[in-house]
Amino acid sequence: MSDIPAELRFAESHEWAKKDGDLIVVGISDHAQEALGDVVFVELPEIGKVFAAGDAAGVVESVKAASDIYSPVAGEVVEVNEALGDAPEALNNKPYESWIFKVKASNADGDLASLLDAAGYKAAIGE
Repeated sequence: MSDIPAELRFAESHEWAKKDGDLIVVGISDHAQEALGDVVFVELPEIGKVFAAGDAAGVVESVKAASDIYSPVAGEVVEVNEALGDAPEALNNKPYESWIFKVKASNADGDLASLLDAAGYKAAIGE
């Protein structure tokens, strides 16, 4: 189990969010990728799509299951990680470096404040 980066915020649905300038970068946690097993496909959200916090934004498929990815913040998708099309296993190998999409958040600070910090997420997953 890798250390949970302190600079990330977490949704209870196991997505991480990180502020990067005026964007929010979104990925899945190490705990999530471990529970899923070998990731074989990632369905990315469409650029330009607007989500409310908690909306299903995409899907991660593994050899065991398919799981929705939820947007941890409200806003518009402005970029997706196309590299995951060819290398979805990056989510297994480097979950905290392999982002899935970036959002121009409508209320970045408010939405981030409502997410769990690293210690809170660690407690939520029983570590």
